[in-house]
Amino acid sequence: MKTYFVDSFTNEKFKGNPAAVCLPDTELDAESMQNIATEIGFSETAFIKQIKNNTYSIRFFSPKTEIPLCGHATLASSKILFSTTALNSIKFINCDNVELNIEKEANKIKMQFPVYDTEQTEVPQKLLDALGISETVEKRYSPNNKIILLEIESAKELANLNPDFTALINSHTGINGVLVTAVSDNENFDFHYRYFWPWAGTNEDPVTGGIQTFLTKYWAIKLNKTKLNAYQSSQRTGTMSTELLQDKVYILGEAVIVLEGEFIL
Repeated sequence: MKTYFVDSFTNEKFKGNPAAVCLPDTELDAESMQNIATEIGFSETAFIKQIKNNTYSIRFFSPKTEIPLCGHATLASSKILFSTTALNSIKFINCDNVELNIEKEANKIKMQFPVYDTEQTEVPQKLLDALGISETVEKRYSPNNKIILLEIESAKELANLNPDFTALINSHTGINGVLVTAVSDNENFDFHYRYFWPWAGTNEDPVTGGIQTFLTKYWAIKLNKTKLNAYQSSQRTGTMSTELLQDKVYILGEAVIVLEGEFIL
């Protein structure tokens, strides 16, 4: 099975978020895809298969479970198809039959994702303690993603968070992850964020695109602007631009191919 490793949301190798992209020649069952994703060990592995013309099915697996939507693995899959075919646009269909429309835009890849709302929520104090957060500006929840959103005051505090992941995973059940965000202290960006998801994937996702389905709208309302620049202040770091248009969010990013090979099934 043709397999690629791609660093997403960066133009530098060994930065951004690594994803595996697999192109199976035959149908794989979910157990096989999960085993492959667990073996590779990246936060997500994407499996893409052509349906017709520029339309492809896409499925995402973390080392632990199938994920309905993943931004950086969609970007990685798009990079592979744009690099190995003559396509200028792609339509991916995920496991929930959500259509993801992708286009080339100069040296970047433009992805269209749905927009989801968030709602006010309360979180256990032990979750905040596990993250090392003493005060929050806002606490919200995305039901579609099963992700808690916490806004804190300082981008510097965000970058310095060092969670106790054993305590974190024991502090809550029934969620996929916790997103912590803060307004940027850098004029080149509007907001910073980090994403912790030991419940469904790895301890921390290096760069996360899928959360822009609700995070872009959150900051667009707060900052009263529809075009935003985001910085993920993980150890590997990553950047992207987003644009909110009613019920759609556009995510623009770059990606670098770092490995091409074959997975022996």
